[in-house]
Amino acid sequence: MKKGRTLASVLFCSFLTGMLFLYSCKSKTSSEQTTEQLEKLVASPAFNADSAFQFVKKQVEFGARVPNTAAHRACGDYLVSTFKRFGLEVTEQNFTPTTYDGKKLTARNIIASFNPKATKRILLTSHWDSRPFSDQDSVSKMKPVLAANDGASGVGVLLEIARVISFSGNKLNLGVDIILFDAEDWGNSDKATDKFSGFCLGSQYWAANKHVPNYTAYFGVLMDMVGAKGATFPKEGYSVSMADGVVRNIWGIASQLGYSNYFIDKVGPSITDDHLPVNETAKIPMVDIIHIKQNDPERTFFNQWHTAHDDMENIDPKTLKAVGQTLIQVLYQESEVSV
Repeated sequence: MKKGRTLASVLFCSFLTGMLFLYSCKSKTSSEQTTEQLEKLVASPAFNADSAFQFVKKQVEFGARVPNTAAHRACGDYLVSTFKRFGLEVTEQNFTPTTYDGKKLTARNIIASFNPKATKRILLTSHWDSRPFSDQDSVSKMKPVLAANDGASGVGVLLEIARVISFSGNKLNLGVDIILFDAEDWGNSDKATDKFSGFCLGSQYWAANKHVPNYTAYFGVLMDMVGAKGATFPKEGYSVSMADGVVRNIWGIASQLGYSNYFIDKVGPSITDDHLPVNETAKIPMVDIIHIKQNDPERTFFNQWHTAHDDMENIDPKTLKAVGQTLIQVLYQESEVSV
């Protein structure tokens, strides 16, 4: 990903006002009640960081998961079979987007549903494709990105969450939908002319063509670049504007779990990412947990971003643990709250 923008973007002003009103109405009995609710964390199962690390590693072993390649097809099949092995209901949403440079892609969003009949649902997402070129690399600019962090880390966390909630003895009294968006990372901020600069093709498609008619979720969480050593996740700007109650809930839980060194209590820049189509078109309040560097005017994201060096050397199980355990706790806290 991606592209940063100023928090006061004129484009979203009217939309954000409506979304804030909508979310405040929907969540008064839930995520807005952070003060009382977070004083006592409910029992939740453990997130296994080593297992998540292996899920990331397995994806990288396929090679760069660039759409229209054998590695992409094979990895997609692996993701589908893994979710099915965990007992989730899987939908493959095939679509054929056109990239900013005129290429037709054979793409698929992968949707895995836990407790599909539950009325109250939480949406968790990441993207599973790799960038086709390392445009930020000083040498290998045309080499595809292995995308260990920018893609596979979020998917690895979601696979482990799926495993945990499926096999844990702690009953989860809500539904969880996991969406792995495809064709997210083919954009170009300098050459593309559309609103998303050529990025986020899978999330745009899903938001306009939901896998279930009239699908909605109580709220959503996007994970992007959540595995690097020493990662920091300030409160992404659009997330604060569109779903501040969800942001405060997640960052508050992370702090109580001892992860405030990862989840920074500070508003960061606004990033064009997969949560925007979900908010705008699908009308589901979604926040973005995304690695944004602190106090570095030269780089917004981690040093290996969009380079040939985004590999397993950058992935730290401790970071995966911080994100995964926080989200499992979020799910179980929400499970105890009636709609």
